[in-house]
Amino acid sequence: MPRLSLLKTALLLGALALPGVAQAATAIATTNVNLRAGPSTAYPPVNVVRGGEDVRVYGCLANRSWCDVDFYGQRGWMSSNYLAFVRGGTRYTGERSVRYLGAPVITYSFGNYWDRHYRDRPFYRERQRWDGIYGPRIFDRPPPRRDWRDARRDERRWEERREERRERWEDRRDRYEDGRPRWQRTDVRPFESEDDGYDRDY
Repeated sequence: MPRLSLLKTALLLGALALPGVAQAATAIATTNVNLRAGPSTAYPPVNVVRGGEDVRVYGCLANRSWCDVDFYGQRGWMSSNYLAFVRGGTRYTGERSVRYLGAPVITYSFGNYWDRHYRDRPFYRERQRWDGIYGPRIFDRPPPRRDWRDARRDERRWEERREERRERWEDRRDRYEDGRPRWQRTDVRPFESEDDGYDRDY
């Protein structure tokens, strides 16, 4: 009796796991198309999917424009314009194929997706180059670009500083109009008083 209940439990768990296994639907590539590392043609290509090849669709963006697919064990993104689905002798292409596939709506997380699938790819080392194409950036933003207004502002600031230095120098020069300070005078020998009105010890 315990063996029978154990078998029933295993079958029940297997039945519950089936929907998770069947999440990916199969579609057909309508032509040769690049499998991309993200939902944009700006991302680097991962492979080329040949026309007529099957791909497993794991989900698509909310606007159904791009789908996350698997092609012979390689994950990447394909435009839904190049996907087709055949049912009952009718061929559905583009966004219509996505609706008939029943692909779930998913989002794209650049950092997580690349960490899971592209660590061994050469373009992974240059992640900052493709960061922020779709979605928020995960790396620090570059410094803001300077334009001619910034250059003019800096020029005015330097001009103001030069003017301040010039005014300080003129003020210092006016203070010594009656005579140069002792350390600048040449008529006085070092360590010698200007008047000899006192005795010296020899």
